[in-house]
Amino acid sequence: MTTDSSLAIGISDVEAAAARIKGHAVHTPLLNNARLDERLGAKVFLKAENLQHIGAFKFRGAYNTLAALDPDVRARGVVAWSSGNHAQAVAYAAALFGTKAVIVMPADAPQAKIENTKRLGAEVRLYDRWTESREGIGLAIAEERGCVVVPPYDHPHVIAGQGTTGLEMIEQAAELSTTFDDVLVPASGGGLVAGVSTAFAGKSPGTKVWGVEPQDFNDTGRSFESGRLETVDPDARSICDALLTQTPGKLTFPINRRNLAGMLAVTDDEALTAVAFTFNALKLVVEPGGSVGLAALLAGKLDVAGKTVGVVLSGGNIDAPMLARALDQNR
Repeated sequence: MTTDSSLAIGISDVEAAAARIKGHAVHTPLLNNARLDERLGAKVFLKAENLQHIGAFKFRGAYNTLAALDPDVRARGVVAWSSGNHAQAVAYAAALFGTKAVIVMPADAPQAKIENTKRLGAEVRLYDRWTESREGIGLAIAEERGCVVVPPYDHPHVIAGQGTTGLEMIEQAAELSTTFDDVLVPASGGGLVAGVSTAFAGKSPGTKVWGVEPQDFNDTGRSFESGRLETVDPDARSICDALLTQTPGKLTFPINRRNLAGMLAVTDDEALTAVAFTFNALKLVVEPGGSVGLAALLAGKLDVAGKTVGVVLSGGNIDAPMLARALDQNR
């Protein structure tokens, strides 16, 4: 688990991001639960990024990216595309800096995410995720208005900002006089897991970091096997709306291929089981995409008996009907 100059970021970039976001991002708790430990036969710590600003880790990368911009450039406004969590993060970060944000969002995103993005002051442009290109729409808006593009994952400052999640986990574990044997991180375009794995490669190289994807959106896992960027079947669907990227990022993939121990995949029902478990056992609200790391553990996808394990709960922006579905299926 090493990094080199051919990769988009290194540990120094994550440390610089931590300095930029300090006092602005929530230093989220690292939680342990006796019931979970007993069930898995391991010591499990959950990084509760569902308690981050806007309910997801995405604020870290968004704020770091805007903070790194020249003030004159930032004042022209920003544009981003996202299914919801990055949308809200960019909207909130832009509001904190007093600049305008335009967010391109799929029309079928959870209504709560769309409404909250608007509430945070952003202009929302809806699109059909199956027939339109969000990147094309966003780039056209940026050119027309002179805005700066803040990509959801494939950007050095975004990746480094997300990596502060891992840096905090390492520091929090040290305060408890422990280190992680394994860490599981949700993966979509790969920004979060690339940043987290960079932090661990630099500060805790003995820890194995695993990415976790929805079963039908396992583009990174298949890309690892083939050695080239694979895409998702256009007919694939998943309730993990935060993890529906079609292909790994060009910057994130080399980092993840270098740093990760491997990729795991979970079904929608396994994700719902994890949503219900966090609600019932930990009194936490986590969205399906944010729960896939825990879902992999609960489903036995990784042998962690006797180990110390970290899991990133990456977001908690779930609609009430989806939460009710998870609880109903797991009574």
